[in-house]
Amino acid sequence: MSITEVMTPPSLDETTVEKAFENINEEIIVSDKAKSEIKKIMEANKIPDTYGLRVGVKGGGCSGLSYSLGFDTEARAGDKTLVIDGVKIFVDPKSLFYLSGTQLDFTDGLNGRGFVFNNPNAAKTCGCGSSFGV
Repeated sequence: MSITEVMTPPSLDETTVEKAFENINEEIIVSDKAKSEIKKIMEANKIPDTYGLRVGVKGGGCSGLSYSLGFDTEARAGDKTLVIDGVKIFVDPKSLFYLSGTQLDFTDGLNGRGFVFNNPNAAKTCGCGSSFGV
């Protein structure tokens, strides 16, 4: 086995991606408060119902990975689209692996107001909770 073979990760084929998506509805939970806030934001900003909330993970932040949220006009190739109580959510295949079992919640307590990711896969998080490591 050459060094190239050892260092080159296997590619994700369609079957692997589909298997990862099989139980996604049970794996990402959106709390009632988060669903309500998403709907309020869409209404206040006149975002059409055809748009969806893109939930993802990207490199960066104090702990290595950061969560990302934003509205998108449509799903991208390879995305899993969830519809949870009228809220459309787009998740890309790479983010899916980090978000498995995660609950998206919304808090408006004394410590601040915003969306919170309760991720069982996070081995470490930064003080503000916006980045994590596995």
